[in-house]
Amino acid sequence: MNRYQSLIKNIFVFGIGTFSSKLLVFLLMPFYTRILTTADYGTVDLIVNTATLLYPVISVSIADGVIRYALEKSVDKKDVFSTGITTVLAGFLIFLLFIPVFMQIKIISQYTALIYLYVLMASLNSVCMQFTRSIGKVKLYAYSGFQSTAVLVILNVVFLAVFQWGIVGYVLSTIISDFVNTVFLFIAAKLGRYLKFRKINPKVRKAMIAFSVPLIPNSLFWWVTDVSDRYVVTFLCGLGANGLYSTAHKIPSMIAVLSTIFMQAWQISAITEYSKQDKSRFYTKVFYYYQSIIFVASSAIIMCIKLITTILVSDAYYDSWQYVPLLILAVAFQCFANFWGSIFMAAKKSRTTMVTTLIGAGMNIGLNFALVPFFGPNGAAFATFFSFVVVFFIRVIVSRKFIHVDIRPPLFFLNFALVLGQTVLMILEPPGWLIYQMAIFGATAVINFKPIFTNIQNLMQNRKNKQLK
Repeated sequence: MNRYQSLIKNIFVFGIGTFSSKLLVFLLMPFYTRILTTADYGTVDLIVNTATLLYPVISVSIADGVIRYALEKSVDKKDVFSTGITTVLAGFLIFLLFIPVFMQIKIISQYTALIYLYVLMASLNSVCMQFTRSIGKVKLYAYSGFQSTAVLVILNVVFLAVFQWGIVGYVLSTIISDFVNTVFLFIAAKLGRYLKFRKINPKVRKAMIAFSVPLIPNSLFWWVTDVSDRYVVTFLCGLGANGLYSTAHKIPSMIAVLSTIFMQAWQISAITEYSKQDKSRFYTKVFYYYQSIIFVASSAIIMCIKLITTILVSDAYYDSWQYVPLLILAVAFQCFANFWGSIFMAAKKSRTTMVTTLIGAGMNIGLNFALVPFFGPNGAAFATFFSFVVVFFIRVIVSRKFIHVDIRPPLFFLNFALVLGQTVLMILEPPGWLIYQMAIFGATAVINFKPIFTNIQNLMQNRKNKQLK
């Protein structure tokens, strides 16, 4: 099996698990928006994103180190997994000392215990999942994602509809599903045999931590770029506005699902292929396919955004559609920036990753405070979009110092211009806007037909060859 077939096979496996699990969560949007008020949803969003902010600090972003070093043949897998687990536990013990601090923060003080449990279980689950993926158990990894989501969905229905626990029920569902998935992976992947608490190779531990530590500020800055706008919207516009804006963020997650499926497979290929001489050609060809799929999907969702919003959310959340077009563009460029982030990971350039993300985060904060007072949540959406654009292009330029990956500018910028035009049309809604939207989507689909068709053809050929064997 060549490297393209291997990548496509992994994408297919991850796609089954990830798409089915994300689809379950996505279909729950009408349920969430009918059970929770806009203010409740805004509070949930703050709790989850606060925990997400703390997660890389407490875990030292060690999950990234786990997948990077577990894929190296010369490194003992026991040292890698043991370093991951012990680092998370040590970080959490230190984190416990800060409970009094969190109890003083009024907006989240009553949810302190939930935040702590969320961070612990998310950290342990992430290490276990990344390690399972890196040792080649991709089918088990994909299945674990599906069963974890199934548990989450069941608990959400029970806690929100039956017990009516509201905010607490929503967050507790995630905590329990992470716990169940961690236990499942320990049993199914037999992770216990890789765990030891003594005689961990100090060189491996030092190398993993040295690689992961620069990713702590990187994760924080990435969080700032991706999430800080919700705090600014809450502060300047209120929890209700943040509830609408947070709901708007859920719809671009359809693009994020495509990216997640791809990135799960791509990280493995990017790392394993980095030592080969023709890696630039391989990376260029993969990005050619990737950017076409992301742009066409973005164009389709922007065109149908009002219909999608009507189907997925209750009437109280309908106005959230107006923030989605810019957020679609933001997520598209986040996907592209993450592609280059995987290249930096393969090259062990974690400090470069950190610096490029810092630039985007600083720009995002400045633009949020400059634009939200005048344009409300759409100002925050534009700030997020522009920040990801800057990060992406900086990474493309910086990466040329150690590898050249061609983004194929004519196709890339034509795609960008078409989808940007759709976004402007959607926001302004001129007469006949739907006809223009359909025309632009048609043009986007036509110019990207070749790379997408070739990708599908390769996938089908790979499945056919597998059946013949």
